[in-house]
Amino acid sequence: MVEITAENFSLAQICRSGQCFRMAQKDDGVYSVKAGKRYLEVRQREETCFFDCSEEDFEGFWRSYFDLGSDYSTCIEMINPRDAYLVAAASFGYGIRILRQDLWEMIVSFLISQQNNIVRIRRCIENICECYGERMVSENGAKYYAFPTPEALAGLDEDALKSCNLGYRSKYVVRAARCVASGEFDLEAVSAMPYKKAKEALLSLFGVGEKVADCICLFALHHLDAFPVDTHISQAMQKHYRRGFPNRRYRGMRGVMQQYIFYYELFGAKNMDGGQQ
Repeated sequence: MVEITAENFSLAQICRSGQCFRMAQKDDGVYSVKAGKRYLEVRQREETCFFDCSEEDFEGFWRSYFDLGSDYSTCIEMINPRDAYLVAAASFGYGIRILRQDLWEMIVSFLISQQNNIVRIRRCIENICECYGERMVSENGAKYYAFPTPEALAGLDEDALKSCNLGYRSKYVVRAARCVASGEFDLEAVSAMPYKKAKEALLSLFGVGEKVADCICLFALHHLDAFPVDTHISQAMQKHYRRGFPNRRYRGMRGVMQQYIFYYELFGAKNMDGGQQ
């Protein structure tokens, strides 16, 4: 067990933030997190968190995964105090962090996310893990499935994942798996690219558009200047930033601001007045 104290960190907010789909709250208030082949249970009491893992695993993987080495108070302090909307959004979603997730897992997850809601996305991902992922047992006896490798999906018929409720997205995932498994799309090379080049490479994958590419850049590659625009963000921009979002002010942390806005639009006071008109 590893115990840490962290400011601007909320398991509940991260779980509901729409960036990770294999994190869930259990009945006892403990959160389970699956990442690739890894499994973690973690609970929080105010600013104190208890990670059910070894010190080695925490320092070697989970500290980076949860981006616990970054000071998010700096991002919040950068917000224009006259921007009442963004101030409120950051205050509401103060505990969100941009996770450092696996590139392949995020490619699949956000291909599935298109024209989909969070509940269904979670179910689809769980389905493909159960059907094509390796069966695992954690040190505390929890049974789960690893995320399927590209090779496990590359040989499938393009419509095979419809049985996992992916619908038309099945062909997107299977074609992406073929590209990765064949080496046509090099995960390591893309991981080392700067934001714009990485996004360009992602856009070459069948089914990946601007929003999906930006989601992958933000939530897998940790390119914090990525600013995914979906329906919720578009509506917020039209209502609160008619002259455009102040990109220059938030350069290098636009993705953090995007998460505050996205979370606030989903769960906060949508009818709040203010912002830059």
